[in-house]
Amino acid sequence: MSAQPPVTKSIDEINARIRAGKAVVVTAEEMIGVVADEGPKAAARRVDVVTTGTFGTMCSSGAFLNFGHTKPRMKASKVWLNDVEAYAGVAAVDCYIGATQVREDDPLNKVHPGRFEYGGGHVIEDLVTGRKVSLKAVSYGTDCYPLREHQAEMGLADLRDAVLHNPRNAYQNYNCAVNLSDRTIYTYMGVLRPRMANATYSSAGELSPLLNDPYYWTLGTGTRIFLGGGVGVVSWAGTQHAPATPRNARGVPTGGAGTLMLTGDLKQMSPRFLRGASLVGYGTSLMVGVGVPIPILNEELAWFTGVSNREITCPVIDYGSDYPRGEPKPLADVSYADLVAGTVVVGGKEVPATPLSSLPRAREIAGLLKSWIQAGQFTLGAPQEPLPTVPRPD
Repeated sequence: MSAQPPVTKSIDEINARIRAGKAVVVTAEEMIGVVADEGPKAAARRVDVVTTGTFGTMCSSGAFLNFGHTKPRMKASKVWLNDVEAYAGVAAVDCYIGATQVREDDPLNKVHPGRFEYGGGHVIEDLVTGRKVSLKAVSYGTDCYPLREHQAEMGLADLRDAVLHNPRNAYQNYNCAVNLSDRTIYTYMGVLRPRMANATYSSAGELSPLLNDPYYWTLGTGTRIFLGGGVGVVSWAGTQHAPATPRNARGVPTGGAGTLMLTGDLKQMSPRFLRGASLVGYGTSLMVGVGVPIPILNEELAWFTGVSNREITCPVIDYGSDYPRGEPKPLADVSYADLVAGTVVVGGKEVPATPLSSLPRAREIAGLLKSWIQAGQFTLGAPQEPLPTVPRPD
């Protein structure tokens, strides 16, 4: 009997199946069982798309907002939304509100640990919730833009344009954080108790987008995604994208590695998948929901999307001393199976582990994206410019 030929598909072929209502779509969690039961070749032959999802704090996020020309016209030099300053050095009535910018009168960490109750991430959540925000803009005045001050109450519908544009989202793997010092510390990885009394992590593991396409074969500029409850695109590799990070035999990087720059229409989005966050003692941020469809173009992609939490490990890093000194040294490698179960072993000590990201919400995102594709409401976008990557080892 001759060997079966290799499985090859194109995105155009898969999109034709989506439009015809014939595409087979499974979530990344479901794909694990398919690959285990049928093998990667049979799985690639049967499955067309695998959907992924993640929902967690993503500090490198924000939105470009255009509040429309005033009468008389104005060239804003400083802009505040609900007393949170937005960067106005873009154009006359454009600004960029960053998720980590805090309210002007916030006491910060003057009384430690600070509460950081409101910032740019909360402004974005207020807008997508339908609340009005207070806009204040000032200018030095020019001949063509004479107005020097403008105030208004504006909702998302009142803005001329509102574009979520996140420079760095969906990290491919990340640290598990602990604290070896003798004091409680307050970090972007949450509150870490002394002497390694707890551990925190932030990833959806086997559901996470970049862990299902570890060499970014289907990802690049123009890849269509679920973003914040609406449809967005990958606009570039994210800042700090590091594809050369060492990987295990499964293609899983030993650290952060890849990131995505993501863009989408804020007016399509939902507060269920965009939530302002306050990190005690650290600052403000934005929780972002991201779902990426992985087209199964060949059996290798089927194998990659069959990765399970048992096969994904991440480094345990001391945030009490090593990380702030800029000298993070892995204390151990732990699996996401153990992290999700709630306990990891580091140096012979059992440490309770808690997530900063939401696994139930990640599952919801992967399921929603699956339903959109099955209903023919979402087709795949072929990447026009691939993400920087490295060759897969033989």
